[in-house]
Amino acid sequence: MQTFNYTAHKTESGELIKAEVQAENESAAAKLLMAQGLFPIDIKSKAAVGFLAKNGIGNRVGSKDRVIFTRQLSTLINAGLPLTQSLHTVSDQITNKTLNGIVAEVVTSVESGTSLSQSFSKHPEVFSDIYVSLVAAGETSGSLDKSLERIADQQEKDAAIVGKIRSALIYPVIVLGVIMLVLVFMLTTVLPQVGGLYKDLHKPLPFLTQILMSISNFIVNYWYLCILGAGGLGYSVKNYVKTENGRAAADHLKLNVPIFGKIYRKVYMARFSRTLGTMLQSGIPMLEALRIVKNAIDNVHVEKVLEKSMEGVRGGKALSSTLEGEVTFTTLVPQMIRIGEQSGAIDSMLDRVATYYENEVDEEVKNISTTIEPIMMVVLGVTVGGVIAAILMPVYSLVGSGGIDNLK
Repeated sequence: MQTFNYTAHKTESGELIKAEVQAENESAAAKLLMAQGLFPIDIKSKAAVGFLAKNGIGNRVGSKDRVIFTRQLSTLINAGLPLTQSLHTVSDQITNKTLNGIVAEVVTSVESGTSLSQSFSKHPEVFSDIYVSLVAAGETSGSLDKSLERIADQQEKDAAIVGKIRSALIYPVIVLGVIMLVLVFMLTTVLPQVGGLYKDLHKPLPFLTQILMSISNFIVNYWYLCILGAGGLGYSVKNYVKTENGRAAADHLKLNVPIFGKIYRKVYMARFSRTLGTMLQSGIPMLEALRIVKNAIDNVHVEKVLEKSMEGVRGGKALSSTLEGEVTFTTLVPQMIRIGEQSGAIDSMLDRVATYYENEVDEEVKNISTTIEPIMMVVLGVTVGGVIAAILMPVYSLVGSGGIDNLK
């Protein structure tokens, strides 16, 4: 027996239904649906849908798809529609096939009596701990629509920050790519001609030119080894970053690399403040909220600080005092949290901190090209200038010694 996700019309009313059915094969599933007065439009194996979702094959579920789904569901629930009807209606609007299949499973689970948060928790590749916990808090407090709206807001802002970081990285990557192309061109095309000229005259090359000629000969004669070496290095770095030590080293670099380290630190502060504030607004207890936020930060050094902070809060300390003096946290965060603790409005203070750092990141990204451009120009000038010097030095040497006249 297999489980199939299906989309079908009711023969009498024409209503669109998406759910699951168990049968031996697709043909048997279609016959079973038709016997129930349904006209099948699409039937897919649930195992295949689950495999695609878990392995990222086919349509991936991006943050934009998830935000649209969450906001639509919040709107329908707020309008007074029952949960299952809201899920069916939203499901009809989903264009992402992977998300559509997952939502169909959620609908079936909810219709069988499982809570919405538990149904979402069966798909951690799409719905994170934060998402599930906020939905559970909304179900408990009877404000599911507001919780879903908070989730959509929080995810939109988090995605916006990530997008800004990626935009900031584009410029230096392009410049470095240009530098590498110029170097390869000059080493493989221009420099060998100078070397050939000196070889004909039986004259020794300057030391700098000899070094670059050796590099040039290696690239020309063993280009396939260069490609294999670059691929192997990339593969090794990728696997190393997945290890505990590798991730710690990469996260340390993010916090301390010139120019970008300052941006990353503000991103983490914004993410911490926004997520924790959203969790507390939804009524989630402090310790549980800190545990979930810790898993969402995506930096082991910040996570260690939060683990230490959780121990302090569990022992009766205020959150602000546990974060004071921590180098990975800016001084503004514990100061604002203390004000919130004293006024009883810690969630709103965290929102203010998040907004402040989100604006700071926005300004940093806008100014990044102004900051990096002179540095990249210096790197480009020194690199290309060194190669040009290695090419011109032999030429000037030939002119000075009369070697050019000997060629005539």
